[in-house]
Amino acid sequence: MHSSLKVYGHRGSAGTHPENTLVSFKAAEKAGAHGIEFDVQLSKDDIPVVIHDEKVDRTTNGVGWVKDYRYEDLCKLDAGGKHSKRYQGEPIPTLEEIFTWLTTTSLLVNVELKTGYLPYTGIEEKVIALLHQYNLTERTVVSSFNHYSVQRVYKQDHRIETAILLRDKIVHPWEYMKRTGANSIHIEYHALDEYLLDHTRKHRIPLRVFTVNTLEQIQHLDAIGCDGIFTDYPAIAVNRNR
Repeated sequence: MHSSLKVYGHRGSAGTHPENTLVSFKAAEKAGAHGIEFDVQLSKDDIPVVIHDEKVDRTTNGVGWVKDYRYEDLCKLDAGGKHSKRYQGEPIPTLEEIFTWLTTTSLLVNVELKTGYLPYTGIEEKVIALLHQYNLTERTVVSSFNHYSVQRVYKQDHRIETAILLRDKIVHPWEYMKRTGANSIHIEYHALDEYLLDHTRKHRIPLRVFTVNTLEQIQHLDAIGCDGIFTDYPAIAVNRNR
C-alpha cells in the first residue's frame, strides 16, 4: 500500500542534532524527510530568528530573552555545543538563512510562530513577506498555538496554508477553524482520537500529529491514514517499514 504520510523533521532532526540549526535541518533532509518544522521569534531589532524557547538558556550558552538580544549578539551564541561538542559554534539561524537554503531543496516547510507567550508584533507580516521573497508560499504551512496569529496570516494572505496547533481535544474543531481561517489541524499525539480522524477526513482537512518519536506511534499513524507527522527522528520515520 502506498503511504501518503508526510514526515516533517521536528526542529530538523532534533533527536540527533542541535534543534533548529542549519546542521539539524540538513540532517533531516539527508534522512529523507519530506519537510522540516521550525520555530520563529523576533530579535530586539526585529530580525526573524529560528529558535524554540522564548529564552536562550536551554539551547545555547547564553542567558536571557530572545527579544532582548540584538541579532548581532544572538548570532554569537553557541546553539550547538549543549547538544554535543561536535556541533560547538553552530549559530542560531535567521529565518532568511533557512529560507535561502530551502530554495536549494524541495522540502515542505512548517513555520511555527512562537507568539503564544509574547506577542512579537508584526511577526506575521515579516514571515509572509519573506515567504514571497523566497517563493516558498506554495510548500509552506504557517502554524501557531496563538490562533490570533493564524487568523492574521490568513487575513493578510489567504493563499498561504495555515494550521491551528492543539494540545487538547476541542469540540468540532472544523467549525472553529472557519473562524480562524485555518486550513489544517496540527494536534498532539495523545489528543488525537477516531472522532477527529473521521471528521477531518470527511471535511478534507489535513491532519498532522506532533511529536511522534516511537516506531510504534509512527506506524500506527501511517496505518490510520494520517496526513503528516512531526518527529525528532526523521530517519526512523522514513525507514519505518524496512
